[in-house]
Amino acid sequence: MLADEGVCQRVDETDPLMANTMENLDSRVHGNNTAVTHKYIPFFGCMISVKYPQFEAAVRKTAPALGIEFVDVKGFTCCPDPIFFKASDKMRWLTIAARNLSLVEDLGLDIVTVCSGCTATLLEAHHLLENEELRAKVNERLKAIDRQYQGTAKVRHLCTVIRDDIGMDKVKESVKNPLEGLRVAIHYGCHLLKPSQVMKVDDPNHPTILEHLIEAVGAEPIEHNEKLLCCGKACMHDEMPKEMVRDIVQSILSMDVDCMGLICPTCFDEYDLGQMLLSRKYNKTFNLPVIYYFQLLGLAQGLSPHDVGLHRHKIKTDKILEKLGVVV
Repeated sequence: MLADEGVCQRVDETDPLMANTMENLDSRVHGNNTAVTHKYIPFFGCMISVKYPQFEAAVRKTAPALGIEFVDVKGFTCCPDPIFFKASDKMRWLTIAARNLSLVEDLGLDIVTVCSGCTATLLEAHHLLENEELRAKVNERLKAIDRQYQGTAKVRHLCTVIRDDIGMDKVKESVKNPLEGLRVAIHYGCHLLKPSQVMKVDDPNHPTILEHLIEAVGAEPIEHNEKLLCCGKACMHDEMPKEMVRDIVQSILSMDVDCMGLICPTCFDEYDLGQMLLSRKYNKTFNLPVIYYFQLLGLAQGLSPHDVGLHRHKIKTDKILEKLGVVV
């Protein structure tokens, strides 16, 4: 049986990163000169909200300067997970996703995601539930909690919102401290781009959206041979994920870069914590800093490394900050 009140997304104001984010963010961080012109409902999922709150903080703190206002909705649960949960019980996976989408259908605002996995689940659920017979089966299950999925909610990743609604020029206007000289290796991962007929984010074989976002903050995007390779999280073999992480990190390090830039918290987990595990396994130092895009945007907008939570990373970013002349 589904619970209507689940683990909802919320700002944890006891966390120093998130203190006063909701009411005072616009005046505390950016002043009152930025007119809000676009409203969206944020869906942060569970991994970001629970394990990597610094990513949520970075998103919330950088959005006002782009003219974005978030309208928070109570009651969201895990998306749920597009890999293991989906594989174990697809109908339950689909029903939970439909329940999440049903919470916003009467509000007239798009759902904005900042996790590639959440984007994949919610978009695929929307796609599958265009089938009337399947939608009827899901709604029969949702009757137990007095909910109904209508299929009217629109799901978008925040990166596409910035590209298509806000514009890269607005990102450039928000930049106070361009990240000049910073060489950022792009990593897309799997779920942001594929399946392309469902995601509709970018060309799955020749994407450019992250490159343009990196350029907008003044940094230099660097391509490497494995930028579209899976991080390995979905692999069931114990050793294969480590080998995939090793291959990708080595590919990046061969390009003389300062850090890896990405947009997926699962990929971040594999590369940040994963490099520590690699160092133990191979008795070799792996120390490539891994940074979520909105943390880079925050630095460029004048936020401090602590504001965007860089101190919470396993692989430290001191050399990057020194190169940028940022005082820690």
